[in-house]
This record gives sequence, structure tokens and C-alpha cells, in this order.
Amino acid sequence: MLLAPFFCAAAVLKRVYWVEGVILIAIVCAFAIKDPLLVLARQLWIWKQEHPETKAARRWVGVESILLSLCGLALLGTRNWRSFMLLSLGAVTFTVVAVMVNLRNRQRSEWFQVASAVALTSTSLAAGLSAQGAIPGWCWVLWLLCALQAAAGIFVVHARLDARIAVRKGVRETSSRRAALVCQVVLLAVGGFFAYNRRPWITAALLMAAAGYLFELRRQKKTASLQMPLTRVGIQALTLLVVYSLLIVIGLW
Repeated sequence: MLLAPFFCAAAVLKRVYWVEGVILIAIVCAFAIKDPLLVLARQLWIWKQEHPETKAARRWVGVESILLSLCGLALLGTRNWRSFMLLSLGAVTFTVVAVMVNLRNRQRSEWFQVASAVALTSTSLAAGLSAQGAIPGWCWVLWLLCALQAAAGIFVVHARLDARIAVRKGVRETSSRRAALVCQVVLLAVGGFFAYNRRPWITAALLMAAAGYLFELRRQKKTASLQMPLTRVGIQALTLLVVYSLLIVIGLW
């Protein structure tokens, strides 16, 4: 969710800009700093005695803060700082919210994960902004397409996890499964929109994603399928993401 949209945008730009490397480092640091900040937050508000990992967390926060500052200075030297203000505020806000949600052990909430998908896939906007100094129109389309696919995948994964629990409890259907089915309808509807506008590659990407997820939802009804290791399920989901991303890049090229 974090890197695929960025590299999709970089591919559609058709050129290599050194500023993209700077923004990529900033993106990775902004994402990675959440974990040590969470440790520091737990040390401050939950733990009564200092834990061994707190010292390492302070060190990592310091290193990543320095890298973020250097990246910020490099971007300010080549681009208008106002253009990055909104994305920077969004990144800071998301980091704070993510830390607070994790402190309350609600990080597995479906809706928080969907919000995370929307935030993380916005790296496509950062790539376009860093390269051209303004966000190209197609970047917004790419962001939407990446966020839709990521959100649909989140509900499908939750449907599988809930299905494994439902087998033990004798429940036939869960809210996650219903939400996942709604997401596939949305993917198909958006695919129809792009088909109407004669964008066959994007249409193919959306239909393929919806078909893959519908197949996954169907096999979740079989008890034997629910015993499949989650690592294998994850590899299959990653493969779908790669193919989906390639089709989207071709469609936006």
C-alpha cells in the first residue's frame, strides 16, 4: 500500500527525477518512525518502569527525524514549500492517529485500516508532486484506483479471518464479508465507468481485482480453504497487487 502507488506514479512519469529519491526516503522514514514513537508513547503513558526497547526507540526517532529534516531541506531547495504543506500535515496527522490507535489496541479495526490505506496510497501524489512541482491530474486517478483496491483487499482479508472464527461458532456470514462484497460491487461499477470512457487497461485491472477477490470470498465458504496458511494467502494477494499495478500503469501511460 505504501510503495506500489509510488512506483506506479514514478513509472507513469516516464522519467527519473532525483527528487523522487529524496521523497521516497522521506516516505519510508515517515512510515517507519511510527513504531519507535509508539514505544516512547507507551513508556510515557503506560509503562511504569523503563523498558529495554525505549533507548533504541529514542535513537531511531532521532535518526529518522534527522533524515526527514535533511529530506525537507533538499525539497525546499528545489520546490515551493507550500506545495508540500498539505501532504506533510497529512503525514504528521496520520502518524499521531496511528500511534494513538495502537496505544488503545485498536489497530486491527477495519475502518482504521481502510483509512490507513487511503493515507498510505497517497504516496502516488507525493511522487508526482516531487517530480513536477505540482500534482498531475492522473495522479489523483492513480490514488483513487490504488485506494479502492487496497480497501477491497482489507475487507477480504478480514472476511477470511472472521470465517475461520465463524466455522467454530457456526455463524454463516459476517459483517466483514458483506462489506467485502460491497467493495467488489464498487470495483465493478468503477470498472464500468472506465469501460464507458474507453480505458480498457484500467477496466481490465478493476475487473481482474474484483474477480480475484470474489474468487477468494467464494473459497472462504470451504472449510479446507480456510486452513490455508496466511503466508500463502498473502503471496497470492501480493501477486494480484503486482498485476493490478502493472495494468494501471499501462492504462495511465
